[in-house]
Amino acid sequence: MEVQTFQSEIVFFDLETNVPNKPGQHFHILEFGAIIVCPRKLEELESFTTLIQPKDLSVVSLKSSRSDGITRAKVTNAPRFQDVADKIYGLLNGRIWAGHNIRRFDCVRIKEAFAEIDKVAPEPSGIIDSLGLLTDKFGKRAGNMKMASLAAYFGLGVQKHRSLDDVRMNLEVLKHCATVLFLESTLPNQLEGKWQNSSKIMTRSRSNYQIAQRAMPYSKGSLGKMTQNVKNLLSKAQGNQTLQSLIKHSHSLLR
Repeated sequence: MEVQTFQSEIVFFDLETNVPNKPGQHFHILEFGAIIVCPRKLEELESFTTLIQPKDLSVVSLKSSRSDGITRAKVTNAPRFQDVADKIYGLLNGRIWAGHNIRRFDCVRIKEAFAEIDKVAPEPSGIIDSLGLLTDKFGKRAGNMKMASLAAYFGLGVQKHRSLDDVRMNLEVLKHCATVLFLESTLPNQLEGKWQNSSKIMTRSRSNYQIAQRAMPYSKGSLGKMTQNVKNLLSKAQGNQTLQSLIKHSHSLLR
């Protein structure tokens, strides 16, 4: 298999799997979704998603508790992993991998899946795991720092737990968090940790569908300008430079 490298491109990806209910039970990939992002403009260059049929269909629930969730009927006629392995390899290999909790979960599942079909697994040129990164840099202001909590904090809607939707939400969450961190870095003594008392937006509660107030860490109308500044700064990224180093030097954003 020919190896191509794209060190400056970032691929955000996400896996949906079964939920093992017994000790030692195997994870099976049920869906793969990815977007390739140009680091210069944070523009989506390519996207791909596919449902995947597991070897054992009994591991997939007949009925999902989530809206538009993955059911046994949906994956019954889906391609097997070996049928889409070359496409997944081409998307992932040699690029910077990005996602939420991918170091402990998605990266491990990808290697397992390729090992099961006796193929060489793709390798990243770098990894950006937004769970560890944002827990360290953004703190616990969004609660447990799961993607659903972060999305609710920023009013981005309800996490769908479908691969392509989730990777796009992941990218938006990173943009929002980066905006807050860039602002805080300019006046840390005045702004850091005080966003919770700023302007409010209205979001719909996931649990009871009642309208609730949530803090929004920027004034309405300012996000467009700040997002563009974020894009301009990220466009300077080269090679394996990660988002952490960009945040470290974020004071340059508002000069």
